[in-house]
Amino acid sequence: MTEDAQGRQRKHGRLWLALALLAILLAALIVPPWISVNSYKGRITQLMAASLGRPVRLSSVEIRLLPRPAFVLTDLTVEEDPAYGAEPVLHANTVTASIRLLSLWRGRLEIDTISVDEASLNLVRTEEGHWNLDSLFRTAAAHAGSGVGGTGPDSKRKPPLPYLEATNSRINIKNGAEKLPFSLVSADISFWEEKPNGWRLRLRGQPARTDLSLDLADTGEVRLEASVRRAAELRQMPVHLDLEWRDAQLGQLTRLVIGSDVGWRGDLTGELHLDGTADTSQIKTRLRATGVHRAEFAPAAPMDFDANCGFVYHHFERAIEGLLCDSPLGDGHIRLAGDLPAPGGPPHFSVELDRIPVAAGLDALRTVRSDLGPGLEAKGTISGKIAYAPVPAAGGAPEGAGGGSQPGKGRAGKVSPVEQGPLTGSMTVEGFQLSGDGLRTPIQAPKLVLEPALVRQSQPTGHHGATAKAQFPALPPALSAAVTIPAGGSAPLVVAMRLTLSGYQVTARGQANFARAKELAHVAGMAGAASLDALAGDPVAVDLSAEGPWSPAQRIPFSSVPPAMAASSEAEGAETNAGNRPALPPPTMFESASPETDRLSGTVTLHNANWKADYLASHVEIAQASLHVGNGELRWDPVVFSYGPVRGTASLSMPASCDAAASCVPHFQVQFGDLDASALQAAILGAHEKGTLLSTLIERLRPSTAPAWPRLEGRVNADSLILGPVTLRGASATLRVLSTGAEITGLDAGLLGGRVHGSGTLRAVGSNQEKPSYTMEGRFERLKPVAVGQLLGLRCSGSAFDAEGRIELSGFTDKDLADSVKGTLHFDWRYGAVSLPAGAHGSDAAGSPPALAASASVPPALARFDRWTAEAAIANGSITLKQNQVQRGSHKQAVDATVTLGDPPKVTFAAPKETQAKKR
Repeated sequence: MTEDAQGRQRKHGRLWLALALLAILLAALIVPPWISVNSYKGRITQLMAASLGRPVRLSSVEIRLLPRPAFVLTDLTVEEDPAYGAEPVLHANTVTASIRLLSLWRGRLEIDTISVDEASLNLVRTEEGHWNLDSLFRTAAAHAGSGVGGTGPDSKRKPPLPYLEATNSRINIKNGAEKLPFSLVSADISFWEEKPNGWRLRLRGQPARTDLSLDLADTGEVRLEASVRRAAELRQMPVHLDLEWRDAQLGQLTRLVIGSDVGWRGDLTGELHLDGTADTSQIKTRLRATGVHRAEFAPAAPMDFDANCGFVYHHFERAIEGLLCDSPLGDGHIRLAGDLPAPGGPPHFSVELDRIPVAAGLDALRTVRSDLGPGLEAKGTISGKIAYAPVPAAGGAPEGAGGGSQPGKGRAGKVSPVEQGPLTGSMTVEGFQLSGDGLRTPIQAPKLVLEPALVRQSQPTGHHGATAKAQFPALPPALSAAVTIPAGGSAPLVVAMRLTLSGYQVTARGQANFARAKELAHVAGMAGAASLDALAGDPVAVDLSAEGPWSPAQRIPFSSVPPAMAASSEAEGAETNAGNRPALPPPTMFESASPETDRLSGTVTLHNANWKADYLASHVEIAQASLHVGNGELRWDPVVFSYGPVRGTASLSMPASCDAAASCVPHFQVQFGDLDASALQAAILGAHEKGTLLSTLIERLRPSTAPAWPRLEGRVNADSLILGPVTLRGASATLRVLSTGAEITGLDAGLLGGRVHGSGTLRAVGSNQEKPSYTMEGRFERLKPVAVGQLLGLRCSGSAFDAEGRIELSGFTDKDLADSVKGTLHFDWRYGAVSLPAGAHGSDAAGSPPALAASASVPPALARFDRWTAEAAIANGSITLKQNQVQRGSHKQAVDATVTLGDPPKVTFAAPKETQAKKR
């Protein structure tokens, strides 16, 4: 064949090839719309259900020839196994199922790849620990067992597992029927048969919560690579898994895990590598964190750590074997080793520290607690080893141990001897020093040893022993230590500590001067520490105990706690003698081993102190005061004080902390002996003259220039209250102090042989008024005429009478008050008589009483009467009778009289006016 013939033949071949490709293309574009595959919908559904091992539903099916033959499924739903719930395991709007071309040559229809986009997948875990995808692996294993190489005919061969992939999808996590808020979004998932009897899984996604708005860029990315090989049983299938959670920001991570930002900052990356089977696996983990700190401050050296752990995990036994964790920290090293056997078996582990900086522990504590001052600095290192090995339960306490019950005493239990607990070893802190954050003198301890705390536990006796044991739980293992802190008192502060995995217990006993006490209270984050700034005096005696968790779930500093119960002297002596270590008051048997909030209890005692508040004109001298902390409140009781010439005893209680729904108003009670109102006025307001303390105080009391009075509620009592010529006996009143003044309610006192009940208000100086204003109203019961007459310089007799009145007045001085007073008075007096005292002979008579020096004679109508009712007006410094009526038999007469207010008051009677009684 010539070359021309060969060239023509090649041209004809290429032409036929082009025509064939064109025909195939036209067929791919024209034929599919004319081909109805809905008739194969049942067959396709059955095929996918057999491949996935789940019932499958879909709405419609279309065929696609390019770029490869495939079915396009609409509204695909893969039903769930009823054992895991009713919600579908998978739902996708559109699914592409590619066909295996080679299976068509054998006359079979098999799915090669199932691809979904924007699908929703539910992962369900039952209470028994099973996952809803377990059956998928069983289906894959069954397919592998009946695949190529099977003995059955090809027509009976089960279809192989298709390549499964999902892009831009969402994975929801359920705990039984409950859908958890955790999910993976923007997830890409692939699952395929890598080789005969071997499968691979690949996953990538971003963790999210459905109930919170999170910055997904800061929750990190989860990547998973896993391979599984077939075995005779599912629990024996070899598994290799690599899991990585990278670039997670701690603030968003805590919001993701617990639902709120606890204030941590830093970056976290975690890795997990697993090799083994579902029954027994070798696991290696790595946790790396950089720049860990609280959001409130950025320390000069943020905390970094890189922890590596390895162990063997027995899944069905829930046991960990050969745990070994290792991490460098600063210039030191941490090592954790141990075994955690199946539930019911005793765990064993040890912690070894080598030159770990104390500053790292402070940073870690400051990271989980927001109340520690950012200015605190710690120095020193800690080294040592602590091992944990539970002590086998004793068969029974030796007879007589700890002193048995004595006959006839009826004791419910006995105290066992001090025993060694499950902890052994010790930790030593070298060169400890705490400084900064207001500490003028650092707290130092050249050597501090942390040793296992001795176990001391009540052993119940009697026939109710089993019930008593349930009520008296064992105390958690703990480390204890003590440090002595010189604090300016005659005796130093002894601080004893008890540290557990869940929290701490600290006691402080001794003396401290006010300056040091303020510093220590501020460093400890005590509520109300700022109130100590107004106190000064001799050193205070401290007896306080505190306990709490390392990381409170909801932190309310030192509040809502019962007071700590004091330890018995015998138990304290036993612990002190054991090892010659300072005694720690034991935790009460009823307290929680892991309290949710900090608890503070105890007393602080003051002697010869003084207190100065901005809203008082002078300071308060305190001879003695005791602060009791506990029961969710701070209570000062008793407080023996003097304020200028005023002396008394008081108590004050206030909540340790409160929220918007609780009342935070402090409550007080004050008891006076004999109290002179003028002395009280002088003490509170100062001098009366202009340009002295009073005028300065007036300016300071203005809300624009002076602090307002705090809100207070309480009761004031006095053996006697002297109000000029009048004395109130056994006076008692409820007082509410407001920022704008005060309210008096429930006033009750003995007055002029009877009783007075009243109330009143005080409005302090403000922007709208230059002087304080008062409103008072009272009801007088069974006043004795003799006592009333002595006050007015008259001789009165007869039966007791009642009265009531109301006055309004303003000012600072007596003259201001007398000039501004106005109000009303009403009284009703039956069967009485009024006359001049013996020796009085009219207004000009020598030796007449001062009250009647300018008065006329007493009207004859008052010599003896059956009833006297009167309405009086109070104004311009006097009380003037208005409408009144003196009745004797059928005769009625009005009396004109005026009482000029003063000390003593002056009574003036006008000439009598006779009125003719009306005949009935």
